Amino acid sequence: MTSLDKPTEATEDAAKREHDARAVTEAALFEAFGGLRGMVETVLPGLLFVTIYTINKDLHLSAIAALAVSLLLVVVRLAMKDTVKHAFSGVFGVAFGVVFAMMTGNAKDFYLPGMLYTLGLGLAYIITTLCGVPLIGLILGPVFKENLSWRTRNPGRKKAYAKASYAWGLILLAKCAILFPLYWWADTTQLGWVLVALKIPPFLLAVWLTWVFLAKAPAPIDVFAEMEAEEKAREAAGRSAE
Repeated sequence: MTSLDKPTEATEDAAKREHDARAVTEAALFEAFGGLRGMVETVLPGLLFVTIYTINKDLHLSAIAALAVSLLLVVVRLAMKDTVKHAFSGVFGVAFGVVFAMMTGNAKDFYLPGMLYTLGLGLAYIITTLCGVPLIGLILGPVFKENLSWRTRNPGRKKAYAKASYAWGLILLAKCAILFPLYWWADTTQLGWVLVALKIPPFLLAVWLTWVFLAKAPAPIDVFAEMEAEEKAREAAGRSAE
């Protein structure tokens, strides 16, 4: 091997490590946020509600259809033996919306629980980051098998989680700044279509920014692998003592 080969191999190794880190980050984000299927399950009930309500202004039919499709998505997940956390969260969100709308008789209240949840989640991202425990780190830590090790042992990764959490919080609060005035001033169909239009783009922007921040961050510390190694070391020490 010549001296000219070494920098090339080092560059290739660095590129491979960077590619692997990006791939791991992409897979973790896909798992945590549900991917394409999770987005469909998030959008479909609200889209069905506003479509039916736009056509016939029937609150009951719109609400029942939205709830029915949410339940159907859960059944499909169960039949395929797939994770149901995203589908179940959709069912609960739709159910709360149906209850609110039915109680008040105001179709716009179908969207109110989801809007309040978005507001609370946006504030949670900001507040937890200011407190030194960014929410996105709490969400993704177990996915990356690092749990909370990033808080004290991986400052570069904690900084990336802080940036990502601020991004999520600001994006969600900006979304609320658009939706809440519409809740008061627009009619149900206008609010519904704007809400459907704002379901995916802000989410994709937040996920992309999270990927950008984490792809440049230090690799996660696999605390599960560390615990397994410690356990094996103890077992080996015990055998040698015997």
